[in-house]
Amino acid sequence: MMMFPRGCVSALMLSVLLSGCGGGGGGSNQGSGLAGLFGLGSGSQGSNGTGQSGVGTGGTSGTGGGTDGGTSPVPATTALVTRLGKPARMLFGLGLGEIDQMKSQNIHPDIIDTYLVGTGEKSWTTWNSPDGAFITYTAQANQAYGAISMFTLYQMQGDLSGINDATFMNKYWGQTRLMYQLIADLRQPVLINLEPDFWGFLASQAPGRDATRVPAIVSNQPECAGLPDNAAGLGQCLVQMGRQIAPKALVGFPPSFWSGTAAEIGAQMRAVGADKADFIVAQTSDRDAGCWEAESPPDECTGRSGTFYWDASNKTSPNFHDSQKQISDYRAVLGNGLPILWWQTPMGVPSDTPGGTDQHYRDNHVDYMLRNAQEYGDIHTFAIVFSRGGSHQTSLATDGGQFARLSGQYLARGGATLK
Repeated sequence: MMMFPRGCVSALMLSVLLSGCGGGGGGSNQGSGLAGLFGLGSGSQGSNGTGQSGVGTGGTSGTGGGTDGGTSPVPATTALVTRLGKPARMLFGLGLGEIDQMKSQNIHPDIIDTYLVGTGEKSWTTWNSPDGAFITYTAQANQAYGAISMFTLYQMQGDLSGINDATFMNKYWGQTRLMYQLIADLRQPVLINLEPDFWGFLASQAPGRDATRVPAIVSNQPECAGLPDNAAGLGQCLVQMGRQIAPKALVGFPPSFWSGTAAEIGAQMRAVGADKADFIVAQTSDRDAGCWEAESPPDECTGRSGTFYWDASNKTSPNFHDSQKQISDYRAVLGNGLPILWWQTPMGVPSDTPGGTDQHYRDNHVDYMLRNAQEYGDIHTFAIVFSRGGSHQTSLATDGGQFARLSGQYLARGGATLK
């Protein structure tokens, strides 16, 4: 089933930040301020498979490789988790907007994800003083809670209109550089999710899905001199700038399958440098299935039709094996054996009754993915990050203790083995 662009949810200050978004259906490049951004959601489809075996994560970070004795190689997933300083099992994460509930329910995620939204006025750089201190305060709070920080860079907000405009791009690159500088100052590993939605819009608008045919301002940045002034160079610059400024940062690209097949998107993402990243960001859906099914849904769940509740028996589509195969096929085309992180996975509770009510819409991703975590470990997943993608979606506060219960059971079983 064709996938569609998704809408960013919100980017609030540390105490009230709601992790959301998943990408979005475009929007201004001038930032979202503290008001939420809402739009469409997406899902992924395909049938079960495993793709390539992990052999390394590419780039200059080198998270894969062999053992000191030159015997069997260390899986890329294990090497990456080791760099994060976490146990050798598949990790799980949550969005920053849930941190009060994490504490009250005694949930200790391995990863906490936070959005960095907008370019220019009211962008993430202005949320604290001095400019960009939001990163420092957030990372310090996450570290104190025992979690690795993940930052989702959403400066483009899915919009291609400014990438060949010098004024906009100088602001964009300046903020990106500031992000990397502040992350370097942390002196600890940090995960970075690079520009959700942007790559999907690029694929849908570039002639022949060829990123080299879309002009962009890149080579005027000192870290990226010599890279091509096009959208392919833009992606490469995001990686290269990070390698030079923040070598402890681990970066990943989120492909959008609503703009092509796994093979087509894999080829495009290789052109923008996704194969030189440290991991792949796989997306499920940033909305509970029941929100799309509701007779009178909120605005953040309008504009789509079809089947949204995935078949947990994996007999009819859409289902979980479909999704696993799609990202495995993409990983095989991308090459380089990159580990996978599933991101912004909805938090609804299973039900046989379609729909639901505000903040209590049905969904079965948490239930399936935590009960069947080894399926994800077997396709080279190193982490799954769960978070609501809108203010009307199910959260830790409204899931009836589902996540606390299932994540506790997952840990009690010892977690999924890394492959």
